[in-house]
Amino acid sequence: MSAPRFAVIVFPGSNCDKDLLWAIQTVVGVDAEFVRHDATSLKGFDAAMLPGGFSYGDYLRCGAIARFSPVMEEVHRFADEGKPVFGTCNGFQILCEAGLLPGALLKNTSLRFVCETAEVEVANNETRFTSHYEKDQRLRIPVAHAEGRYTVTDEELEELTANHQIAFRYAKGHNPNGSVDDIAGVTNKAGNVLGMMPHPERAVEALLGSADGLPFFSSLIASMTA
Repeated sequence: MSAPRFAVIVFPGSNCDKDLLWAIQTVVGVDAEFVRHDATSLKGFDAAMLPGGFSYGDYLRCGAIARFSPVMEEVHRFADEGKPVFGTCNGFQILCEAGLLPGALLKNTSLRFVCETAEVEVANNETRFTSHYEKDQRLRIPVAHAEGRYTVTDEELEELTANHQIAFRYAKGHNPNGSVDDIAGVTNKAGNVLGMMPHPERAVEALLGSADGLPFFSSLIASMTA
């Protein structure tokens, strides 16, 4: 396969789109372009990336309006075809609202916006997003959200665990939002869609405090070019 092309989806209210584009295009060195929320085609792209922010002002619920954006039909197609789809923070919320990932993101137990560097552990290093990490490897990755408390039913949690869909967990004692089972990121059953509240794109340069997000992107690219 030729070098992959990444689509960074921009919704009204996205504010981490430039961070994500910078990480992919400038730091990792792979082609990436912005794609508007009202686009009706992702032709020519190999992966869809949904950034953080406050899509549509987070009215109703975080991601509840963005899920109806025209481009989401193409994101669904990507997921159905087995192409990689990634959402961080608000992107994670959108993927859950769109039914591409199980569960929902609720208000933090503190009822406050949390902005800090979180201690995160790799729960499954056998996904296409995590293969360049070690199992249980501890990472320092920024979080910035008010509605990051991942919630699923008991039955859904059993299924996530049984299917090894939990990709990342907050380290014990470092859960910033009250997520069930300390979950920080999950995949779909097929393993090609991943959502996480931490921002790996903000952890790609040691100068800024951490480069622990780099293996996330190198894992994904390796899976696409193998």
